[in-house]
Amino acid sequence: MDELVGAYPNYNEEEEECRYYRRKRLGVLKNVLAASAGGMLTYGVYLGLLQMQLILHYDETYREVKYGNMGLPDIDSKMLMGINVTPIAALLYTPVLIRFFGTKWMMFLAVGIYALFVSTNYWERYYTLVPSAVALGMAIVPLWASMGNYITRMAQKYYEYSHYKERDEQGPQQRPPRGSHAPYLLVFQTIFYSFFHLSFACAQLPMIYFLNHYLYDLNHTLYNVQSCGTDSQGILLGFNKTVLRTLPRSGNLIVVESVLMAVAFLAMLLVLGLCGAAYRPTEEIDLRSVGWGNIFQLPFKHVRDFRLRHLVPFFIYSGFEVLFACTGLGLGYGVCSVGLERLAYLLVAYSLGASASSVLGLLGLWLPRQVPLVGGAGVHLLLTLGLFFWAPAPRVLRHIWILYVAAVLWGVGSALNKTGLSTLLGILYEDKERQDFIFTIYHWWQAVAIFVVYLGSSLPMKAKLAVLLLTLVAATTSYLWMEQKLRRGAVPRQPRIPRPQHKVRGYRYLEEENSDESDAEGVHGDCVEEEAPPAGPRPGPEPAGLCRRPCPYEQALGGDGPEEE
Repeated sequence: MDELVGAYPNYNEEEEECRYYRRKRLGVLKNVLAASAGGMLTYGVYLGLLQMQLILHYDETYREVKYGNMGLPDIDSKMLMGINVTPIAALLYTPVLIRFFGTKWMMFLAVGIYALFVSTNYWERYYTLVPSAVALGMAIVPLWASMGNYITRMAQKYYEYSHYKERDEQGPQQRPPRGSHAPYLLVFQTIFYSFFHLSFACAQLPMIYFLNHYLYDLNHTLYNVQSCGTDSQGILLGFNKTVLRTLPRSGNLIVVESVLMAVAFLAMLLVLGLCGAAYRPTEEIDLRSVGWGNIFQLPFKHVRDFRLRHLVPFFIYSGFEVLFACTGLGLGYGVCSVGLERLAYLLVAYSLGASASSVLGLLGLWLPRQVPLVGGAGVHLLLTLGLFFWAPAPRVLRHIWILYVAAVLWGVGSALNKTGLSTLLGILYEDKERQDFIFTIYHWWQAVAIFVVYLGSSLPMKAKLAVLLLTLVAATTSYLWMEQKLRRGAVPRQPRIPRPQHKVRGYRYLEEENSDESDAEGVHGDCVEEEAPPAGPRPGPEPAGLCRRPCPYEQALGGDGPEEE
């Protein structure tokens, strides 16, 4: 019996504990890689499909032969309006959705809406494309806010699993030192944005392997184009209305869309099957239990924090620069001068430059955190000034190497910008109770910037470059001012997160010690324990203390005891 039920003779508790936490750390790495790959595939499929769809619908012959008088340009304009305008309202519902569904399930739901948008292209009609575009616009901010929150939480969990001995010595309720998870956060954000920027290269695969075989060369498409670059007006003024040499067969289009649909479905499976939960179940309950009204208000209350106010120009510029890479640099300088058939290769150069340069974000491990952000802003500043005075000639290929160099350098600045901003937010706001609010504000301002770019698409290129330049200078100045304030010891004003008010009647909330209570709950309790009464019987009924939990009899009657009186 001792051999069967007794302790294993060679059992080493410390070694088993080490193996346990090593498996936990590997699980966190698996979560980060799965979320990064899922985001890359989702955004790549969306951009690739949208790009191919807009090129096909732009061609007059394609519209007349396949759709007749259905009004495809009007449908496309309303679809773009749904994608760009709907995220303006995202600040009202994103925190509520993330708290209601949970971070992982919000990611899964949003990726599913992207897949829904892909599926509607099997039957291109007003009642399929426009509603799916509106649904996609509603999912943009929740997806990227939950992604940013997820990566930050994974960095914090990795720190906990790496320093479990220190946590055992300090106690489970002891808050880890501020900024202790920053190195892990920097590495995880670098991994995430290395994958994310590859989505622009993945989006060009339908162009390279399918659509480029049907396109006219630049001598046909750019025949009436007179000016490019800084001298251009709007988007490709004078571009030929027919860009397709031959019309692609419907069967081939269905095959391409089926491949994109399969990739979108694979992204859903990655998020569903390989991404673990960002919070423990009891933490999820605590996050929801602060009250839905408070959850709705807290993003607006965070505007009191001067750090967020100083970072708003950088949030706006972050939206400007990624759109300028695709529309300004890609179309106004690239397609306008070297033809539509080389657009895919320009965006691949931008994508690979950004993905490889995301590793430069690791410089934050040894240098001050201002260096990546200001360095990326400096690269974009020099490029913007150069583009301001450059007008490439249409239908001339001898300067194509300049376009590739500009695309790669713009990708370097984008990578430093995105990695630096997300890491900075994760370091400044490391409380798990407010991270989803912060990333919601960040991506909402990005969506506002994209909406502004959509409204100003017909402006001259010099006006676009001037706005980009002024926003960049304002963002850098405001950010450095914020860092100066923090060095002087200015204390930010953060809204208080209310203590969870649980409505669940379960054993977990009847225990005196809540092992999963939030840090704020442990430090700022609503009640103070009373002194122990003297021993011996006391006459009269027992007085109900303000913090006494309801007994099981009171719960059976449906009352909440003295807490609600």
